[in-house]
Amino acid sequence: MMSYFVHESSFVDEDVVIGENTKIWFFCHIQAGARIGSNCSFGQNVNVSNNVKIGDGCKIQNNVSIYEGVELEDHVFCGPSMVFTNDLTPRAKYPKGSVGYKKTILHTGASIGANATIICGHEIGKWAMVAAGAVVTKDVPNYALVAGIPAKQIGWVCECGEVLKHGLICGNCGNQYKENNDVLEEV
Repeated sequence: MMSYFVHESSFVDEDVVIGENTKIWFFCHIQAGARIGSNCSFGQNVNVSNNVKIGDGCKIQNNVSIYEGVELEDHVFCGPSMVFTNDLTPRAKYPKGSVGYKKTILHTGASIGANATIICGHEIGKWAMVAAGAVVTKDVPNYALVAGIPAKQIGWVCECGEVLKHGLICGNCGNQYKENNDVLEEV
């Protein structure tokens, strides 16, 4: 008996692992070799490519394709229609296949806004937040808030998602942080 839900309009290939309580909604495709954790949610029209690893508690909104070479740790949020790439120099006539893919890692708790683009070969730090429509062209530090094209850091965010003000104390949950050499750490 399945301990997860897959809508009848979706396809799950052979050699896929899906964790308990994960929900895969309308018109999704989970390709061979994918490994998906527990308590995840996949909105309409999500594609998970071959050999992708997704941790526990991830939420993937509608119209997101997670290409081979992308890895999501636990509790990652991917907003509607955000985009991952996996090849810096694609050519239809000269396909490189998986040997040419650049690794992209989204660390625990990272959130990507709607219609943002993550250029491959970069890491998004834990609890970082990428604003809607941003284009990420370099690594994003832990707890950083980035926005724009190309994305630039405009602040810091708490683990709970609240933008941190002066003093680096969260007005929502009370978590406290300290900044040391452009690195934010929880106190």
